[in-house]
Amino acid sequence: MIGTLGAVVLDCPDPRALAAFYAELVGGTVEVDEAEDDWVDLNREDGQRLSFQLAVGHRPPAWPDPERPQQFHLDIAVERAKLDAAEKQVLALGATLLEGDLDGTRNWRVYADPAGHPFCLCAC
Repeated sequence: MIGTLGAVVLDCPDPRALAAFYAELVGGTVEVDEAEDDWVDLNREDGQRLSFQLAVGHRPPAWPDPERPQQFHLDIAVERAKLDAAEKQVLALGATLLEGDLDGTRNWRVYADPAGHPFCLCAC
């Protein structure tokens, strides 16, 4: 092993807003260094960190268009019985539904965060 994963970093047009979105989605504490307005960390109790970096002229993925692929995505595990409630919550936070569970034939649904990054709610 060469190193350990320190953070997953998402480029976006508004790091503070996107960090707040993910804080509501997966929990954690948003940390902003006032001297650096182009970087925000979301620190989580389990040690996983998401970071958000300002990308001027950010072009979001256009999933599933191969011309602007998803680049990466996050799978967010939720209890199967709570999938519909979780969907309502992420939509209220500003997410956009990209693709549903195809009439119950899949155990995941695809969304875009407010900056256009795809993520999935996956029933577990």
